[in-house]
Amino acid sequence: MYDLKWILDHDDKYRYQLLDRMRMDCAYYLGNGQIYENHLWADNEKEQIEYMKAIWNSFPAESKPEWLTYEQILECEEKMMALKVLKEAQV
Repeated sequence: MYDLKWILDHDDKYRYQLLDRMRMDCAYYLGNGQIYENHLWADNEKEQIEYMKAIWNSFPAESKPEWLTYEQILECEEKMMALKVLKEAQV
């Protein structure tokens, strides 16, 4: 995995693409990915969400992604962490 500073030093296009990739990973994790954290770019739920928040916040207000709100990131975090707890309780 890459250092957050290294990611944030990249141009907007790279950060948009990575954020979208991470968004799609979360959707897969919550759907067909069977709550398997290795399907996430960051290989774990907590870091995935932390990176997504940092990347989203790195854009100025006028350039925030229209296809992903901060609230959607928080919703994804809530769902992922709840499912992780349920999965760990079953083990």
